[in-house]
Amino acid sequence: MNFLDGSLFPENQEKLVITVAPYGPEWMPEDFPEDIPVSIEEHIQKAVDCYNAGATVLHVHVREDDGQGSKRLSKFNELLAGLRDAVPDMILQVGGSISFAPEGEGAEAKWLDDDTRHMLAELEPAPDQVTIAINTNQMNIVEQMCQADIAGTSLEDPANYRAYREMMIPAGPEWVEEHIQRLSANGIQTHFQLANIPQLETVERMMRRGACNVPLILTWVAIGGGFDAPNLYNLANFVRACPDGSVLTLETSMLNVLPLNMMAIAMGLHVRCGIEDNIWTQRRERKMSSVEQIEQLVRISREFGREVATGKEARDIYRIGKFYANTEETLSANGFAPNRTNGKPGDTPRAA
Repeated sequence: MNFLDGSLFPENQEKLVITVAPYGPEWMPEDFPEDIPVSIEEHIQKAVDCYNAGATVLHVHVREDDGQGSKRLSKFNELLAGLRDAVPDMILQVGGSISFAPEGEGAEAKWLDDDTRHMLAELEPAPDQVTIAINTNQMNIVEQMCQADIAGTSLEDPANYRAYREMMIPAGPEWVEEHIQRLSANGIQTHFQLANIPQLETVERMMRRGACNVPLILTWVAIGGGFDAPNLYNLANFVRACPDGSVLTLETSMLNVLPLNMMAIAMGLHVRCGIEDNIWTQRRERKMSSVEQIEQLVRISREFGREVATGKEARDIYRIGKFYANTEETLSANGFAPNRTNGKPGDTPRAA
């Protein structure tokens, strides 16, 4: 991305798209009973409350009636149908793992198998987006957490903590390309959840060989544990690597969330919040609901002079429903240089 003179002026920035992740699959309901929904009705009401507060993208997970994270596609279908009725303008983004909660004491936190995850393309009603990881990678979500982050929660249990510490993301190239093709065939946008620049480069290579003709809508997930750490140097390098046509959201965890989101707001990027990412106020005086986190970001963004996108505006910014016909269109729309012409190794001018 290029930051020309005036890039920090709010009149030269897109309106802010706020993604909220209010279902917190790594927590158990008793960790924050005031804010963790269990029934389908509670899930839907949480979405309504988040939308009314200013969030326009909903990161979707769902629980069974016993509070465990659900891996049943039928449960997701039930929730998606209710959400379509209750928040029709909200972008519905299904977490591509479905749920990574451990299934029993001492069990590993496992993502679903490849074939089952492909079935996300068959959800009915279809979500607007499904998130996807690129390149099999460690996802130790507790590595940068401290004892104060998990105090009094189910993550204090050694077996539960170990499950999340040892978690891996399975995302090999054959599965990834097929999954993107299946999602695209059913009109579902791929939302890239990227840990670092090498993963972004893999996406670019897929686009350059015609295996991924979609908008580059992505999140930089800076949570450590196999992902980038949320520091200024990693952020600057990742932002610089993103082409001008991409749409970038920043994500991190725990008390890093608010500072990183403030950077995103100032830079014209987009934000993510919610109890999946953090449950505390900045001084850890108390737990902070997803709605409170959204309201905080709305207030800060307006102080910066940057307005918050409506649901319909967010759909335009995210290019929901947009797919590309070929490699050339994909590269151009996403702001990449065109593929090199043979015999011209250093010259990639765009056609007049």
